[in-house]
Amino acid sequence: MSLKKAILEKGLEALFSQATIGIEKEGQRIDLQGNISQTRHPKAFGSRTFHPYIQTDFAESQLELITPVCESSAEALRFLGAVHEVTLQQLPESELLWPFSVPALLPSEDTILEAQMADEDRHYREYLTEKYGKYKQMVSGIHYNFGLTTEFLKKLAEEGESLVDLRNRVYMKLARQFLRYQWLLVYLLGASPFAPDAYFRNGEVLSKPVRSLRASRFGYANAPEISVSFDSLDAYISDLRQLVDTGQLIAEKEFYESVRFRGAKTVRDFPTKGIQYLEFRLFDLNPFAPYGITAEDARFIHLFLMGLLWMEETPDYRVGFSLKEETALAHPLDSALDLAEAEQIFKILSEMAELLDLPDSDRELLATKCSQLRQPEKTVGGQLWQTCQDQESLLAVGLNLAKTYKSKVMKRPFGLQAYAQMELSTQAFLADAIQYGFQLEILDERDQFVKLTFGKHIEYVKNGNMTSQDSYISPLIMENKVVTKKILTQAGFAVPASIQVTSRFEAERSFGLVANRPIVIKPKSTNYGLGISIFEQGVNDKADYLEAIELALKEDSEVMIEDFLAGTEYRFFVLDGETKAVLLRVPANVTGDGVSTVSQLVAAKNDNLLRGDGKSTPLKQIELGALERLQLKAQSYTVDSVIPSGKMVYLRANSNISTGGDSIDMTDAVHPSYKDIAVAIASAIGAKVCGVDLIIPDISLPVDSNSQSYGIIEANFNPMMMMHIFPAVGQSHRLTTDVLKMLYPEYPWDKN
Repeated sequence: MSLKKAILEKGLEALFSQATIGIEKEGQRIDLQGNISQTRHPKAFGSRTFHPYIQTDFAESQLELITPVCESSAEALRFLGAVHEVTLQQLPESELLWPFSVPALLPSEDTILEAQMADEDRHYREYLTEKYGKYKQMVSGIHYNFGLTTEFLKKLAEEGESLVDLRNRVYMKLARQFLRYQWLLVYLLGASPFAPDAYFRNGEVLSKPVRSLRASRFGYANAPEISVSFDSLDAYISDLRQLVDTGQLIAEKEFYESVRFRGAKTVRDFPTKGIQYLEFRLFDLNPFAPYGITAEDARFIHLFLMGLLWMEETPDYRVGFSLKEETALAHPLDSALDLAEAEQIFKILSEMAELLDLPDSDRELLATKCSQLRQPEKTVGGQLWQTCQDQESLLAVGLNLAKTYKSKVMKRPFGLQAYAQMELSTQAFLADAIQYGFQLEILDERDQFVKLTFGKHIEYVKNGNMTSQDSYISPLIMENKVVTKKILTQAGFAVPASIQVTSRFEAERSFGLVANRPIVIKPKSTNYGLGISIFEQGVNDKADYLEAIELALKEDSEVMIEDFLAGTEYRFFVLDGETKAVLLRVPANVTGDGVSTVSQLVAAKNDNLLRGDGKSTPLKQIELGALERLQLKAQSYTVDSVIPSGKMVYLRANSNISTGGDSIDMTDAVHPSYKDIAVAIASAIGAKVCGVDLIIPDISLPVDSNSQSYGIIEANFNPMMMMHIFPAVGQSHRLTTDVLKMLYPEYPWDKN
């Protein structure tokens, strides 16, 4: 029974549409002039002995960025984008990632350093250098890993057929079909038209620009006499092992076909273990895609592979070798080599999309690709030819693209665009996990829940710093301000006196106890500063007092009325028994220059890349609304006033970062005794991660146990990290890395 017939008769349309997909993207690190980097693999990326996402290919300069196994091409490309962003953020200012498969500039071979890996890997690279030369190894590309789901394969199996036999049967068919029709992918996606003259050996040169040097005999290819049969798995194993056993190849991985069987250490294991997935190594980097491949092309490849399985198998796959070579060496504006065959393939793909009820976006994508059969100028290679028509212009275009891609990432260094819907602290945590090489799985994106693995050690993290290190009870203690106060009072800390009320009636009866006293009214259980009112000069008006009570009751059924503490509020970030950062939050403000108006000063301050909506950026842009204008009026200013040089004018009364306030790092300025107090507070409530808010009149003076030199406002679970990582003023403290260090003390941190 044909695979197509089996899918339709068994109702496997939905399962056939599913897949496991992973993408590997190679690329050269270059300097700002386009020269291949002479520096070692950056230490910032941890060790290559275990890093799952950032590796090197042949040379020290040649990065290999790897995604985990994903359930769709879109998710794989998304993760590749995150790895790409992390990589660019950590590269030196003087380095870029070259966006083309073939370098525009090649140094002398003796200056190219093979990747400095373990001895076995290094010796293998030295062997490749001796046999093929270094230049061929410097060509980069995209590897597309594809597998069918186990559930689909189990239901597809014929009666009496084992899962292993089915895997091998299906994947052998897909491999042969790919070899037969890969020429069409080269036509649509090929993008390596040139190479420097030094690249070629034995006097060979290109007489014209081509569609894909990489996919031709000039690219990653064995000598013509190296031949392996794909007629059957047994024939494949026999031929490949003979080449290795006779010394024609040093290892199985030296066989450079555009499709490779994966899932076993040696091909000898496939008859018993089964082929697990296929690795397609055909693809050039698309220079117009920031990550080397577009989402549309990644999806098209998936559809194309489905189509190869869907259609009946062609008798002789070997025809595809010459078709691929001829297509690869054709001019970028030449039409498709076999238009009739290509259109027939797209007809089959369209029929498949119809019968599988694939989304309209897939059908539109197939139509777009089909239209390029008669419009070669719209293929990737055709677009590239219209952009640059010689080696010199390719260098200029490549540098411009590389700088643009890096600049875009560096304009948002505080997060990952690929996961922009997640909280900033979680984005920073994900970036650190990727950078240092922890296996990462996002369990629930909306709930900010992730899984980390290093070796056999697994940790679950929520919101960037809620971990197994904290007990269940400690956040509950911090959430309940009454309980927090009682615990800290009993532990001997300076806690402001307070009373609790549960209704407007109770509050009204208590007014006489607090009248004319400076007080703070706040909900009993809050972790985000909601419903808080401050009467710094004392509460004199009962109506104002009751209004504040009503605001607090909207957030909780119980309200605390406590003494106002004079001084300045500071946030202490405590982690694992140490104060890691201290922050001062200042209300929205501008400082005059004697020339600019308030409006102009605000516009200039808002131009900071850290300022935006306050959700996707660490800082909020300052607004000039009614509240800000009222605050200006109280200081005898308007938005058109010119502020004297050096004078600070406040636009808000509260110090919230969420209303345009500044975050100022004070970690080195605060007296160490207050850091000790914050650590002791966290210990008293049993918290490993805690944000402690203290009121301190003078942070330069030590704590005096005989006077009110400090007061505790509150302790917070899941404290914000981004304001410490990207403060408006002062030193950054990468708290997300500190969380990782707490969770994984066995990681070789000292080697980064």
